[in-house]
Amino acid sequence: MKLREAFIGKKMLRRGAALAGAVLFFLAAPVLEPAVQQILGQAALFSAALTMPQGAVEALRERFAGDLQEDEEPLPPQSSSSSSSAFREESSASSSQTEDSEPLTEDTGEDLPQKRQEEEKGPAPDIPEEHQAALVSKLMTGEEENPAFIPYGTAWVRNYTTMTGSQISQVLKTQAALEVPQEGPQVLIYHTHTTESYEGWDREIYDDRNTWRSQDNTENMAAVGEALTQALEAQGIQVIHDVEQHDYPSYNGAYDRSRETVEEYLRQYPSIVMAIDVHRDAILYEDGSVVKPVAEVAGEKAAQLMIIAPCDDDGSLGIPGWKENFRFAAQLCDRIEQRYPGLTRPIFFCYRHYNLDLTPASLLFEVGTNGNTLEEAMYTAQLIAGPLAELLQEYQGM
Repeated sequence: MKLREAFIGKKMLRRGAALAGAVLFFLAAPVLEPAVQQILGQAALFSAALTMPQGAVEALRERFAGDLQEDEEPLPPQSSSSSSSAFREESSASSSQTEDSEPLTEDTGEDLPQKRQEEEKGPAPDIPEEHQAALVSKLMTGEEENPAFIPYGTAWVRNYTTMTGSQISQVLKTQAALEVPQEGPQVLIYHTHTTESYEGWDREIYDDRNTWRSQDNTENMAAVGEALTQALEAQGIQVIHDVEQHDYPSYNGAYDRSRETVEEYLRQYPSIVMAIDVHRDAILYEDGSVVKPVAEVAGEKAAQLMIIAPCDDDGSLGIPGWKENFRFAAQLCDRIEQRYPGLTRPIFFCYRHYNLDLTPASLLFEVGTNGNTLEEAMYTAQLIAGPLAELLQEYQGM
């Protein structure tokens, strides 16, 4: 299956407040341990995923007594609209790979997937001094002395729940109960916030007028999802990639619309056991600098991956399979870290719905932040496909 797209238009910068369309969220001090509060005080973590279906927001309001902040409607993008399709045609060529690029290799000699070569974009445009803000490259990992971080093999879990570290470790002692079929599509990749996009150039400053949104599916999350799709298919995993822009023209209600999309695929293809909602994160420090979580693999920059896994220990969010999601996320991060140390950020373990109740393994991937480049994010998507495919294949026939 190949991506069917009538790609129209190119990305256009539009003026406005920095980080329009992103949502600042905090979990409240009465709920969290002091160590977690300290983490939240270090950086204001932005996420555009609080529009949750089926009364989940109301459930969280009751649970946390008004400590959540709802997302706001962003300004509509000004770039040209591109048509999209639920399916990818066999005959279309990928825009995310270069035929003559050489695979990268580690010291072990293991072949790495091809990294998309940057297009001839020319020099980075000048930014007026009054609109220059800092980009901070950072390797984000767990902290051994901080009880908010729980180790799992070579990976980490960042705890934003009322569960204790020992309770979380106990849950993760059991492997995920997952059966992956041999036939039919096994994985669905989709995007609730398809128009999220990245920095255009790898440098140490950004334009604070940037909103990091694009309707061009060669420059937004659809391009990252396509890189992951092709890499998984090369490993023998059957994938459906949906590229519908659920967040345009209206940002609010995006999770309701993406839920309908996933449910329709599940009706058509009951063989799907894993649904991956591919996003990018955004992290802003109080001084206005944007954090760029980046790792180096074979001498190339890769955007760090953060997986969001839900907790529903009291059943209020309606995710009965949350433990299986969490276990699979932990196994996957451990598998990735074993092969590519530093490529993953700690799993974000939290009280969030995000439509993560729809398949036996439903996860939300945050591939880098708005500070990363698209090339770095696509490289990460290609890298993680191998460990993910291996893990899914181990569950086939179980």
